[in-house]
Amino acid sequence: MNNTIRFIDLFAGIGGIRKGFELACENQGYKTECVFTSEIKPHAVEVLKQNHPKERINGDITAIPSSIIPNFDFLLAGFPCQAFSSAGKRLGFLDTRGTLFFEVERILRDKKPNGFILENVEGLINHDKENPKDKIGRTLKTILERLEKLGYKVSWDTLNAKNFGVPQDRKRIYIVGTRTGYPNLKEPPLSVSNLGSKLEKGLETSNSSFVKKLLNRYSTDELCGKSIKDKRGGNNNIHSWDIELKGEVSKEQKQLLNRMLKERRKKKWAEEYGIDWMDGMPLTIEQIRTFFDRSNLEEMLNDLVQKKYLKLEHPKKKVGSVRKQDTELPLGYNIVTGKMSFEINKILDPNSHAPTLVAMDMKGLYVVDNGGLRNLSLREGLRLFGYPDNYKFDVDKEIGYDLLGNTVVVPVIAFVAERLLNVFNEVSQNEIEIVRRAV
Repeated sequence: MNNTIRFIDLFAGIGGIRKGFELACENQGYKTECVFTSEIKPHAVEVLKQNHPKERINGDITAIPSSIIPNFDFLLAGFPCQAFSSAGKRLGFLDTRGTLFFEVERILRDKKPNGFILENVEGLINHDKENPKDKIGRTLKTILERLEKLGYKVSWDTLNAKNFGVPQDRKRIYIVGTRTGYPNLKEPPLSVSNLGSKLEKGLETSNSSFVKKLLNRYSTDELCGKSIKDKRGGNNNIHSWDIELKGEVSKEQKQLLNRMLKERRKKKWAEEYGIDWMDGMPLTIEQIRTFFDRSNLEEMLNDLVQKKYLKLEHPKKKVGSVRKQDTELPLGYNIVTGKMSFEINKILDPNSHAPTLVAMDMKGLYVVDNGGLRNLSLREGLRLFGYPDNYKFDVDKEIGYDLLGNTVVVPVIAFVAERLLNVFNEVSQNEIEIVRRAV
């Protein structure tokens, strides 16, 4: 029996799917050989070359005929997910990145390998639902039907990294198939760890004015687990006015801002305006007086506008699929918010786990170290995706964050690959038994 498994790695990123697959094969006594890799992102290619210096990294898979790809046993592909992600426009197969699944289909059809592992965002499951009660959307249904039409027995499920010894709340869909049996992705072994077990110690902390303002008002213990944002209330949120980031705020003004946070989300204001409700309506001074009536209200509001804690804007009305300010409706006061409003989005709790790490947010995640605050190191980032500490990742920090936000969780891939190999092993054992009986 051949003890070497040959595979190809498409949309390889920094090599996470490959790493998990190799670990699973090693655990089951197989040698591995990657006979073909494709990746177009220059910095990802750089990392792949750091870890596999003797291998050639091929470019755009759409320009590579199946005929020049060597024969292989398994196809690995984390095909681009932006077309199905809630962070994007969710155009699915209408997006050119969505059509890259058909490159996977083409190669499976032409090369007929034993099986495959595909990974994507959880949003793929519900994308393009015809009926809200449907279990899956039409996009995933199309993918599954096309894979089955090629002769594969296909299984799929969503798995969360935090259940695999990786302290990150990261759900992804895994689609696997073989020609001989359905891999079982159910009931994975539960393994939980906390963020603190993955953190380095004694690294350089930030000395920015923003961090100084935070530490002047809160201890590091008080900051753990807190988010820094202005659009939500609650005990786990610190607002710009709490640290007087944009200027002094009176006790009464803080009360006003905290009250507005809650009131602006009530649907009754949209009914008054005669428009569809949106989460976070601008409110007129007359509307604000109904829940916060003070003789100096207008003065307080205008001061907060001048300091940019509040802004004046018209309520937004739906125009097609987007919302635009309706200048025929009265100006109102609204909280100034933004996705990347502040230097720090969240200070992670070492006794808990990280949120889903995405490229655009990673630089805003901080941890407590040596009595101060700092953002995640790249080594910590790799650990939060389950990469071993000997994995090479020699890139600038911002580039590294971008690459990490789009990679996979290695131990989850290893689990999926082991379940895939279980089917492969059963077939191999059956073949051995047939040979023995023939002899």
